[in-house]
Amino acid sequence: MSTPLTSDQLLRGYALGVFPMARNRHDQRIFWIDPEDRGILPLDGFHLPRSLRKILKKGLFTLRCDTAFAEVIRHCAAPRPERPDTWINDEILRICLELHEVGIAHSVEAWLGDQLVGGLYGLSMGSAFFGESMFSRVDDASKVALAHLVAILRKGGYKLLDTQFVTHHLAQFGAVEIPRRQYLGLLTAALEKRAVFQGDLPAGEALALLSSSQSTTQMS
Repeated sequence: MSTPLTSDQLLRGYALGVFPMARNRHDQRIFWIDPEDRGILPLDGFHLPRSLRKILKKGLFTLRCDTAFAEVIRHCAAPRPERPDTWINDEILRICLELHEVGIAHSVEAWLGDQLVGGLYGLSMGSAFFGESMFSRVDDASKVALAHLVAILRKGGYKLLDTQFVTHHLAQFGAVEIPRRQYLGLLTAALEKRAVFQGDLPAGEALALLSSSQSTTQMS
């Protein structure tokens, strides 16, 4: 029987540039992933689509942070028709809940009334944020959560938003792949600086922070 992964081991792995995944949510084994090309979302190069800007202006969703972390990660781990299985097993869920309790793991949540309809979670270390997974139960909920995360990270002084891989969903916001060596350089620099996860932002402030990124160049 393998020894359970500890939160300290997980954090050391991230600091070295690798991240854990399970083959599926029923397999309790953990594998360390070290891709040749790493996905990042440059915070200064975030692209806010016009349609999403309109949604943010209308205030259709209420955005909150860290009020339903356990629900968010369980929704991320749950099977969906377009994704019947996930890489988040019970071990990863357990460790992330532990890290949330000590203020390292955070969630960004999109609410409609009293219903949690979308969100994401990730880990904060230094001025790096490691985005882990997201979910959406209604159209645009995860997009709004991602935009809110970018605003929070920009305000808090973060230098790196690690997305692990680049999907079509992330590419529309400006996510790119960079070689492992370049990623490790960015990671080292980000871990040496301190940033603050600001938590909830007023909708107007979040939109202003996102709008200011449209005229700047992508960070490396």
